[in-house]
Amino acid sequence: MNHFHEKPHTFVGEVSIRVTDLNRSIAFYTQIIGLKVLSQSEQQAVLTANGQTALVTLEQPEGVTPKAGRTSGLYHFAILLPERKDLAQFLRHLLQTGYRFGAADHYVSEAIYLDDPDGNGIEVYRDRPASEWTWNDGLVDMATVQLDGDSILAESEEAFTGLPAGTIMGHIHLHVSNIPDAERFYTKGLGFEIVSHYPQAIFTSTGRYHHHIALNTWQGVGAPRPVENSAGLNWYTIVFPNEEAREEAVARLQNIGANVDQYVTEDPAGNRIRLLV
Repeated sequence: MNHFHEKPHTFVGEVSIRVTDLNRSIAFYTQIIGLKVLSQSEQQAVLTANGQTALVTLEQPEGVTPKAGRTSGLYHFAILLPERKDLAQFLRHLLQTGYRFGAADHYVSEAIYLDDPDGNGIEVYRDRPASEWTWNDGLVDMATVQLDGDSILAESEEAFTGLPAGTIMGHIHLHVSNIPDAERFYTKGLGFEIVSHYPQAIFTSTGRYHHHIALNTWQGVGAPRPVENSAGLNWYTIVFPNEEAREEAVARLQNIGANVDQYVTEDPAGNRIRLLV
């Protein structure tokens, strides 16, 4: 695996989502996705791949309502597997379970897409080596083409026993209401760089990764925020390499008018972010 999710880079660490039925969601994330329960309470479950690091937190708040369409919020969060053989095992597992999914080759990566029971989008993917990515004028070449599933399955015939310990949060892709405002927040505020464009979307990263955070207006320009207690994105974390980098980001965010309270902020579309070191 490439080293875009550790110092000195800034990256996405954990995602928290609201769900309407915690037990149903735990069953999905353990049995279909292959995560493990790290800790659990009546209204929350923290999920992990390695038994130590939280990757996904599920929360069922009081009065939770179903996920609404045509709002800002989560498009998908993306779980990055260490090797192609891991994707082979996961793909075979999905075929055996019969769970509905989509798939795509993005040149830089090979990806499988599915939704949880509340309609929260999930990508499970593996990266091609960075040496195989193509860059032109500071932008990485990405596309959406057909995935060669047979080639992937040929990588491994081992049974799927859950996500491997080296699994991490690879990136997050968000619905926003306005690209210029989102671009200003994530680049001039948080310090990410634009590395690719797509119709009504931008892709940003640090350290020349293909993307840590993607932003789109596919729910419509001006899409409203979801209601506070609806299923969907609760918050996600951005991990800075050190305290100095975090403080610099806080200062930049405040300079562009963003509110930061105890290292929690939100983008102009209302996506809540926890700033960690």
